[in-house]
Order: sequence, then C-alpha cells, then structure tokens
Amino acid sequence: MKLAGKTALVTGGSRGIGRGIVWQLAREGAKVAFVYRSDTESANQLVKDLELDQREVIAIQADVSDPESAETVVGNVLETWERIDILVNNAGIIRDNLLAMMDLDQWQAVIDTNLGSVFHFCNAVVRPMMSQRHGRIINISSVASHFGNPGQSNYAASKGGIEGMTRCLAAELGKRGITVNAVAPGFIETDMTEDIRNMAEGEIVKKISCRRLGNAEDIAHATAYLASDEASYVTGHVLVVDGGLTLGGL
Repeated sequence: MKLAGKTALVTGGSRGIGRGIVWQLAREGAKVAFVYRSDTESANQLVKDLELDQREVIAIQADVSDPESAETVVGNVLETWERIDILVNNAGIIRDNLLAMMDLDQWQAVIDTNLGSVFHFCNAVVRPMMSQRHGRIINISSVASHFGNPGQSNYAASKGGIEGMTRCLAAELGKRGITVNAVAPGFIETDMTEDIRNMAEGEIVKKISCRRLGNAEDIAHATAYLASDEASYVTGHVLVVDGGLTLGGL
C-alpha cells in the first residue's frame, strides 16, 4: 500500500494501459479518479470491479483536448477529495498515415489529444500541487518518439513533445516538491496496437530482447513506482519500458 492516503487522476483510464494504471494505483491504496471520453460501458465496469475490490474510484467523462474540461475535471476531484497528489497523463489516439496523404484533421486530432491534453491537465493541477508542496506527474510517452516509424509523424511528434515538456516541467517544479517523469512504452497488447499486431506480431517479437509483447501491467508497475515516495529523487526522466525493443530499433 505504497500510495495509501494519496489521490490520483488518470486520463484515458477506461481501457488498455490506462485501465492497468488505474488498477495498480488503486491496489497500492490511492483514491483514483479517471477520465474517459466515450466508452461508458468500459468505464462503468471498471468502477464496479474496483468497488468490489473495496477501492475508492470515480469515473469522469470529458474531452481531454478541451482546456475547460481539464479545469472542470480537476475542480471536481479537488471538491471530492480536497487534493490531487498524482496526475497520470495517459490519454492518446493514433491517426496513422504517410505525411503526403495526411490531412490537417489527422494531424491536429493527434496533437490536440496526445500533447494538448498534457498541457491542459498539467496547467490545471500544478497550482494545487505547488500549494501542497507535493506532487507526482507521470506522462505516458512512447518509443515511437525515439525512432522514425513511417506513417506516424503526427504520433511521434506528439510523444516527442511530451518528453520535452516533461523535462521542462521537472526543472520548473522540483523546488516545489513536485516530480515530473515520463514512461515510454514499447509494443503493448492493447486495442490501439491490434491492427499492427495482426499484420506483423511475429516479426515485432523477434526484435524484442524479452521475446514477448508488453502488457498494461508492465506499464502500470513503472507508473506506480514513479508515483510513489520511493521515486522522490527521480525527476525529468523518461523510463523506457519496451522489453529491449529500442536496443536494436525497428
């Protein structure tokens, strides 16, 4: 129960990596609020499952790319629990296409959701965290920002931006007792990666030192560590959790 007495806010928390993170933070004793956009069924099921496990959790429907939504969500959590100790910016989408065929909507949707949401939610929580003189911000990046992947210029740009923002915020906020780090997953078994896995899972696994795809729990454990007091001297770091994929690249 490393996070007993802490409160956490997770964006994109109803499925995939986000769901795993919500589960792990709750298991470690935190009260967890998570944001979802449209999958009400999955969100409600996650709340029911965690309540059966005697965990305190709330689900909030919102568009993370909207700055007003971020302020409203943070305000709701503060009204309910009076503080936010942990923010996990996990919400993300893909709109893959070769640059020559990518339209502005595909570019902007990914930038606004993946990168814009990190700005909006960090901006909304940073003042309460500074008042507390304590906070943990964990941004979910991707190894896609570390090497070129055809068809993912928008996604890689958004994740690279997240890593740059992580370092800047760490430099700004460390003296206020707030750490800011990122986790960069490799290939993880989620709905988002299903199409790629269906086409080339065997070839991908051959390039991973651990010879398996990752799962949501792999990312959740890393995130929970960075959210804990044990990581109080870790800030501005990008923790790659990819089973060794980037040792040889794609």
